[in-house]
Amino acid sequence: MEKFGKLLEHWIEHNEEHIESYKKWIKNLNPELAELLEKAVRKFEEGNSILKEIMKKLDQQ
Repeated sequence: MEKFGKLLEHWIEHNEEHIESYKKWIKNLNPELAELLEKAVRKFEEGNSILKEIMKKLDQQ
């Protein structure tokens, strides 16, 4: 499980890097594309929240 925990950390960090990049791009896009990319950002953030919840439960075991 230790390896899985390290993978979770990596995935969360990797997703956060992508989120920051997407947020920078949103400023340069037309409103329709920006709205879609914002939707994707929210999904990534939701996914990271779930991954963090998994990490928390893993730490409690």
